[in-house]
Amino acid sequence: MIDGRFSHLLNTAQSDRIRITRRGRDVDIVMSPEEFLRMAEAARGKVNPAVERLHAESAERWASVYAALAR
Repeated sequence: MIDGRFSHLLNTAQSDRIRITRRGRDVDIVMSPEEFLRMAEAARGKVNPAVERLHAESAERWASVYAALAR
């Protein structure tokens, strides 16, 4: 049987994200499966522009090393 507080947490998570903290630091988030899927779909294929720039710089800087490793 689910404890009443846990049941309340799950019911609340259906309509709002719940932050769980430990010693003042976020350690987890509880959310509905629908909210999780919505967020996952929204994030799919998106890359931070800074990451793309750093990747391009790395590929340019280390192109000869990558080519040698590919042989």
